[in-house]
Amino acid sequence: QVQLVESGGGLVQPGGSLRLSCEASGFNLDYYPIGWFRQAPGKEREGVGCISRTGSGAETYYGESVKGRFTVSRDSAKNTVYLQMDSLKPDDTAVYYCARDTRPYNYCSIYGSVYSDWGQGTQVTVSS
Repeated sequence: QVQLVESGGGLVQPGGSLRLSCEASGFNLDYYPIGWFRQAPGKEREGVGCISRTGSGAETYYGESVKGRFTVSRDSAKNTVYLQMDSLKPDDTAVYYCARDTRPYNYCSIYGSVYSDWGQGTQVTVSS
């Protein structure tokens, strides 16, 4: 059974850091592009970042609002993808989701419509 489970969310002060984890079961994360997304109350879902499949050099791509602050990485041994979030701002408050793209492409995308499998999400709150 394909499953993605996010963890690591919580409450953090502005300027702080968090690392989110996306652990996969039922498939090998190395073979698929993985994306991170977020959705705040009353707002549309936003693409945060993504990482291509391992064979494609594990290239990453980020949304403009997080570029330079967030980093996506992969640990193949743990079948887990991470989202390192630094210099957090109150506007980063949202539920964060990871997702799997099953299309036969090597690149990754931050457009949520191309992703077919989603985790349940983890809440991140940035507040003093």
